[in-house]
Amino acid sequence: MTSEPPPADVDVETFRRGRARTRVTRVSTGAGTGRDFVLVAGIGVASTYFEFLAPLLAAEGEVYALDLPGFAGVPASGDQPTAAFFADQVEGVLDHYGLRDPVLVGHSMGTQVVTEVLTRRELSHAVLVSPVVDEGEARAGVQAVRFAQSTVRESLHIALLAVSAYLLCGFLYFFETLPYMLRYRISDRIVDARSHLLLIRGEFDRPSPRRLHSRLVERARSARRWEIEGAAHCVVNSHAVGVARLTMEHVRDELARKGRMPAAEAAVPPAQHADVRMVLGAAASRLAEWISAARRDETGVERAKARHARVLWEAYRARR
Repeated sequence: MTSEPPPADVDVETFRRGRARTRVTRVSTGAGTGRDFVLVAGIGVASTYFEFLAPLLAAEGEVYALDLPGFAGVPASGDQPTAAFFADQVEGVLDHYGLRDPVLVGHSMGTQVVTEVLTRRELSHAVLVSPVVDEGEARAGVQAVRFAQSTVRESLHIALLAVSAYLLCGFLYFFETLPYMLRYRISDRIVDARSHLLLIRGEFDRPSPRRLHSRLVERARSARRWEIEGAAHCVVNSHAVGVARLTMEHVRDELARKGRMPAAEAAVPPAQHADVRMVLGAAASRLAEWISAARRDETGVERAKARHARVLWEAYRARR
């Protein structure tokens, strides 16, 4: 991984498949390696969860972060929100952009969607971050408790990201999707996944327990498992540096089969140039994105995402 990725170009497009729409945020630094990454978020949330991970991976290749139908202000299509339905949309994106062997990265419920894609397509590498659901706890009440236990370990920043995303999704669609997430048997489906897999969890990730990872590794054709110390369920945001590093080492087949990464090596560090102007700029760009998404103004979403990416780059870049 480069120590300081160049500023990223951000483009937002809408892919349509029948009645369904998927927002595709393309993040590129011109790395030109020929490697592509497709990022799929969890239930109710948005591609904004990948705000740190996307530019890190973009230093290695083109990134496509997806907002699936019904999430992040994208209209629901009226189809049943099953993992298979969402996998159809991901496959449509792969075909539309001509992505032959991308690295799929799924987080939380996004791991179910990625797993479903992998049962259909033979891709070389994929990453499942915080896979759900442990079949022994596939009940709404139990999962609510597990997410609450993990949430107390998350930052205020992540909590605000989640709340804003859930508001855009709407609680009706969230609760329409939830039963399908609970019923999906990832331990059974992973048997047919034809990829080299990397499973990542945070040390305090209660919705994605170690026993589930053990079961998935045992049943997968080829899998590594890593844990990041100090992280919880939203490890993909709070510890994006570690997730990016593990992903790239996995893709290069340089990663041990099992291990733990210290929090100090994985956590997103404090911004080097954090001041009131930076904080207000980041908050303003996120608010503008939320309002644009609520209004279904895709041009406004693109402008806000590009502005936010620039604010983050300015905040973290080294000044000479």
